[in-house]
Amino acid sequence: MSERRFSIGAAEVGGGRLLVIAGPCVVEDRDMVMRVAESLVRECAARALPFVFKASYKKANRSSVRSFTGLPMDAALEVLAEVRDRFGVPVLTDVHDESEIAAAAEVAECLQIPAFLSRQTALLMAAGRTGRAVNVKKGQFLAPDDMRQAAGKLVAAGCGRVLLTERGTTFGYHDLVVDMRSLPVMAKTGWPVVYDATHSLQRPGGEQSGGQREFCFPLMRAALACGVDGLFFECHPDPAHAMSDAETQLPLAETGRFLDEAMAMHEASQGARRG
Repeated sequence: MSERRFSIGAAEVGGGRLLVIAGPCVVEDRDMVMRVAESLVRECAARALPFVFKASYKKANRSSVRSFTGLPMDAALEVLAEVRDRFGVPVLTDVHDESEIAAAAEVAECLQIPAFLSRQTALLMAAGRTGRAVNVKKGQFLAPDDMRQAAGKLVAAGCGRVLLTERGTTFGYHDLVVDMRSLPVMAKTGWPVVYDATHSLQRPGGEQSGGQREFCFPLMRAALACGVDGLFFECHPDPAHAMSDAETQLPLAETGRFLDEAMAMHEASQGARRG
């Protein structure tokens, strides 16, 4: 779909193969993160899929003051650096404030702008100046063509590696809907488009955001039929006991089947466009 091609570490973006960005929602502890990383590296390598490991070092947007927000920043970044060095894969993590960007960029080859911050000009431009790739989650309140402005801010800051990610649109109270039209609309920017298969399932609000994990597979298939360049998802060895996004993270044991179905749909979509 994308007119542009570039690399995030060893992971090629926009070259026809399906980019995978995946990992746990947040760094809960070192052992869990290493377990997830080892499994995902193995699963993606077996399928020759370009892979970027994702985990947040901190969760700034929480439903309740009692919600887990993460380990101390330095400790969480050390875990992500170990993933990068031990497995030889690029790392993606969120940034929430300009003051955090330098430290995050020391570890991550790709910085992510959370959806609620996707209009924050100073944050976008500070991330763009690092020389890292930047993935912008489309705000739940934005039209897809508005993402052209977010990409423009990054480009103005000198960023030449931009990804745009769909993660659902607010639909009344406590619900999201995925408008599949947004994927080809964002693709008109020329930048690679990614579909977030797990955050799109959220039901935000209340003491803790809920979700509808049962729609993960069908919505993923629909998005890939639209021709996206990449697939983003969060996974956990025991989602029911995850410290965040327990209702939407994919069980780690299901990731192989998930990737097989994603590859099949991606290849069918590629073939249809060539035909």
